[in-house]
Amino acid sequence: MKKNFFKGAALAALSLVGFAAMAQEEEAATESTFDLSGSVDTYFRTNIGGKNANNTGNGALIAPSSAFANADGFALGMANLIASKQIGKVGFVADLVFGPRGTDAVLNTTGSSNIVNQLFVTYAASDAVTLTFGNFNTFLGYEVISPAGNFNYSTSYMFSNGPFSHTGLKADFAIDDNWSVMAAILNATDYTNNNLAGKYSGGLQVGYSNDAGSAYLNVLYGNQADFDEQAIQNETFQIDLTTGWDLSEEFYLGVNATYNTTSFEGNVDDAGFYGAALYPQYAISDAFTLGLRGEYFEVFKGGLTEAFRLDDEGNGSVFATTLTGSYTAGNLTIKPELRLDSTSEDTFLEDSNGDVGKSLASFVLGAIYSF
Repeated sequence: MKKNFFKGAALAALSLVGFAAMAQEEEAATESTFDLSGSVDTYFRTNIGGKNANNTGNGALIAPSSAFANADGFALGMANLIASKQIGKVGFVADLVFGPRGTDAVLNTTGSSNIVNQLFVTYAASDAVTLTFGNFNTFLGYEVISPAGNFNYSTSYMFSNGPFSHTGLKADFAIDDNWSVMAAILNATDYTNNNLAGKYSGGLQVGYSNDAGSAYLNVLYGNQADFDEQAIQNETFQIDLTTGWDLSEEFYLGVNATYNTTSFEGNVDDAGFYGAALYPQYAISDAFTLGLRGEYFEVFKGGLTEAFRLDDEGNGSVFATTLTGSYTAGNLTIKPELRLDSTSEDTFLEDSNGDVGKSLASFVLGAIYSF
């Protein structure tokens, strides 16, 4: 079955070429749209009570290991430029990123591709079916790369260790006004501009939405092409639930849960991680909203060796609580944030003597300009 599934990628690609040819034969729609949007962000971060520099060489962390917003003092996020155009049934998106946040987000690329966050073309085969071909941000998870799309400025462990982007072909099906399905054939995760190992993954999403919110069940399965000859990676399976609902005019609740497991040749035990997070948010006024992210994240059998310190069996966990205020003035959003990370093993540097502890408190002030 798996061979037949991946052989279907070639047929899907040929179908896309056929669709493009038919699109050229059709009369172009008179209406076209072009949009240029994006954001610029910068921030300040400091630890509360802990060290802001590690000169001991003991490998202890001085910031949460979640992605982005981990530099000390005044620091840069990224500039994000998104150009998109739609003419009739066909369109494109070119999403470029510049700066430290963008560099961290665009993985496993070479040459000029290291500024490409997304680059894809679309074709509306019908009112119910849309094809997307190229590089696009992941469909898994609650959070996204751009800080303009997140409530919290710092990111969760689930987002930081899940996929960032995929390259491949996906088809979105609108079943009715509420239900949708997406199916995809993809390169190995985060290999955005090539496929060195010739391995592919399959993606699937089932979604439901109405005026109050949405829920998406996401699945990713396939060989993720680890090139470390000492630990040849086999199949990775990840299932993810992302949902969010307006419970009243002022109160919103989001939920994210994920489970990832990978088998390795020669190992009897699979390795991976899992986690869950709640995102309650309360609008105090039209301009100011207060939100909390409470996340539990656990690694088993050495599934992630750099997330935080693990025990001798490769197991460890973290509970992270992040309280964020979001104040909007026109196109500018200011986000003051208090965060407390508590790990199961000694992870964070506490003082200049090299003492290491389980907890780290930090403060972040983010500023985001969106256009």
